[in-house]
Amino acid sequence: MDEHRHEPTIHHHEHLHVTHYLRHGDTWEHELSEHEHEHNHAGVEHRHEAHTDAEREHLQEAHVHDHDHPWG
Repeated sequence: MDEHRHEPTIHHHEHLHVTHYLRHGDTWEHELSEHEHEHNHAGVEHRHEAHTDAEREHLQEAHVHDHDHPWG
């Protein structure tokens, strides 16, 4: 496992969202949307399998974004 720290940062990229939508009150469907905006990442220490291509793999990871309490 690769243990490391990411410093706090602010950046901008595309976000994809999936919303569960109850169509006509009886059929659940996935409603997809996307948007772009600047957002923050708090600093974090963690470990995981080492990346092969960190920039490309980052785009496929889920993140927690604190829009109510941004820093910086």
